[in-house]
Amino acid sequence: MRADVTYAGDPGGIGRDRRVRPASPIRPGMHDEDWIPIAAGAGWIVITRDGAMIRKPVEREAITSAGARHVALDPEKKQLNVWQELEVVVTQWRSIERLLDEPGPWVYFATRSRLRKVC
Repeated sequence: MRADVTYAGDPGGIGRDRRVRPASPIRPGMHDEDWIPIAAGAGWIVITRDGAMIRKPVEREAITSAGARHVALDPEKKQLNVWQELEVVVTQWRSIERLLDEPGPWVYFATRSRLRKVC
């Protein structure tokens, strides 16, 4: 729906707004420690379902060393369905956009009602 949003394996193309969206350099199945520096180098804010990343030493080091910026969706709930994930993203979208100028590394947890910095 937006030219400024991508996902792993996104082939790119022309969006509904007629803006060109480049193909994502991140392939599905890449290890987190391999794609995190790519996303950070592109200046992206990553929206992920994996709130456990900050507890995994290799992934936490990748976030820290790359200066990455992550928003994890409702990590307290183990399994959100796609609709619930979309609810969180849409509800917090403007708050996430306000983070664009905040340099990394950081991780926020997002729920429908709250966006809180955890590291």
